[in-house]
Amino acid sequence: MKLSRAEYKTIAKFTEQLRPTRQCMQMLKDKFPSHSQSTLLSIFSLEYQRRMKRTISKHHTPEAIEHYYHRYVNAVTTHPSSPVLLDLASEVDFSPSLMARLILERFLEEQEGAVPTKQVINSMLREPSLIPDHNLANHVYQCTINDCCYGPLVDCIKHAIGQEHEILLRDKLRERKLSFLDENQLRAKGYDKTPDIILEVPVAVEGHIVHWIESKASFGDECSHRTYLNEQFWSYWNRFGPGLVIYWHGFIEELDCNRDRGILLGDGFPSDIVTLCHGTGQG
Repeated sequence: MKLSRAEYKTIAKFTEQLRPTRQCMQMLKDKFPSHSQSTLLSIFSLEYQRRMKRTISKHHTPEAIEHYYHRYVNAVTTHPSSPVLLDLASEVDFSPSLMARLILERFLEEQEGAVPTKQVINSMLREPSLIPDHNLANHVYQCTINDCCYGPLVDCIKHAIGQEHEILLRDKLRERKLSFLDENQLRAKGYDKTPDIILEVPVAVEGHIVHWIESKASFGDECSHRTYLNEQFWSYWNRFGPGLVIYWHGFIEELDCNRDRGILLGDGFPSDIVTLCHGTGQG
């Protein structure tokens, strides 16, 4: 799905009032019924993560951490069955999973008299039953399963969706009987930084020659696309020639402005792909 810059800004503006809970997706779908859920979730995730980067420092001050921890302890004493940690995160506009990490780290520091390692924290966030306090384990679990932007569950889902779309891309190429090397094969050949697919025989897409394809299971917004261009796409272009980037969840259509320079954007597998013959450049 391609959106104009103005359409994207309208959605982004609406997300400013939302929290990263399951209810927010229903609100987005109700507000923008013509847009796919995957596109809306990807846009919300991008915008929410930017919001957290702008404000995270104020939540990590010693004063803020002590304030949150004492509020949690007092609330869980009087209302142990209520989602007090989830409610606190929503009240102060902080990611539930990030709030759970703060409170868990502070709890373990108090219990053990030392700052816990990241490995210990991560293992307990992935498996809350390892947390020695039953109430805190329940509240951490509530935070991680209700956060659609951060946390171990989200990381697993994003990884799985990324893998799923890479498999989809390879299946589409095989259906078209196109010969290619994937990222694993390229690394085995000694390449350190490669696109997901390099075509052994180039193709033409919408009149543009394509030597490689990169799969992105996300929405291509201005900030992330600029980062990808600088850190990935132009280096692929320098090494392998012109290529195609597929943003499976859509992108801002004005960003597709480098076609003549060798970077083509798409929101799905191209329907008009034409194989070029070696040495002739003709289909």
